[in-house]
Amino acid sequence: MLSGLVDGIFSGISLGSVLLLAALGLAIVFGLMGVINMAHGELIMLGAYTTFLVQNALKNTPLFGIYIFVALIAAFIVTAIFGLILERGVIRHLYGRPLETLLATWGVSLILQQFVRSVSWQLVAIVAVFCVLFFGAMTIVARRTDFERIRGWFLAVMLPLSAVSAIAVGNVLGATYKLAFTKEWFGARNVDVTAPRWLRGGLPVAGTQFSYARIFIIVLTIACVVGVYWFLNNTPWGLRIRSVTQNRTMSACLGIPTKKVDALTFALGSGLAGLAGCAVSLLGSVGPNTGQNYIVDTFMVVVVGGVGKLAGSILAALAIGTANYLIGSNTLVDLTAPIQPLSDVFAFFSTISMAKVLVFALIIAFLQFRPGGLFPQKGRTVDA
Repeated sequence: MLSGLVDGIFSGISLGSVLLLAALGLAIVFGLMGVINMAHGELIMLGAYTTFLVQNALKNTPLFGIYIFVALIAAFIVTAIFGLILERGVIRHLYGRPLETLLATWGVSLILQQFVRSVSWQLVAIVAVFCVLFFGAMTIVARRTDFERIRGWFLAVMLPLSAVSAIAVGNVLGATYKLAFTKEWFGARNVDVTAPRWLRGGLPVAGTQFSYARIFIIVLTIACVVGVYWFLNNTPWGLRIRSVTQNRTMSACLGIPTKKVDALTFALGSGLAGLAGCAVSLLGSVGPNTGQNYIVDTFMVVVVGGVGKLAGSILAALAIGTANYLIGSNTLVDLTAPIQPLSDVFAFFSTISMAKVLVFALIIAFLQFRPGGLFPQKGRTVDA
């Protein structure tokens, strides 16, 4: 019984570590810009798929033993770049309109899920040709002094023209290279990531085994938390982020480039989501809906911990992750076996879906007493 409890707490902490990695980025973005990014789960998914691709690329090379470190770097860069594009292309035009931002990012999440299911060399070629034609033309035309006056006409002409041209080029290439060019990379089925040999097995402790992969995830999370704390408190751009978070208007008056800070913050938050995706890939298979399994819990971590509060996010992530695992497994059922009514209650909730229901109910009850979370905002931040 004791070994089961120890194993459950350890597994819950490792799950909480994944939630914390994802929530770090979400807390920074939400705390700075007030943006509810519904596509954050898909950024986790992109990080997981990037890990899968790196694994396949290095499978038959001497670097396979350390591919996970290459995957971490690649996942951070890929998702950070995508986050930067998302902020520049969508979010920036919707600041101050939370409902439109929520709907837009939800649409982006659906697009990304379908993109992963359908992506092939043909689709990549279509997207690349469209971007070259449309954004290349916009770069050239934007130099005109009357660009704002003709923006509507430009979009009305170039959007369909670029789309039709890109689709035509993609179809020609697809017909030329046949199946090899049109075959889907991933499809709708889940894919598996194989951990390096040194991450397989476990460490014997108290009659149970602590998985090396889960230990690695916990160490990775600690390193990321320390890195984010150091960045926010000891670098010029980190201090600018904190300044804009506390008072955007005053920061702009002092000469801080708030738009650049927004872009950097979104890229940083997205990169952290990519690292969470890399960690998720070590716990199980990866699929188009991987991000949806974590996004709700990630938002709960931000709300319970307190918006923009690092310490609150840490405590909330560990508490929610541990509660989800202990309730969703039979650990609490075994512990409360002498108390039959209580054991029956935990047995009813001892599935993943029902465990989430109970955890959400507990969170709602908690927020009735502390609506601002564990560490609510104080002073001018509340009024901003």
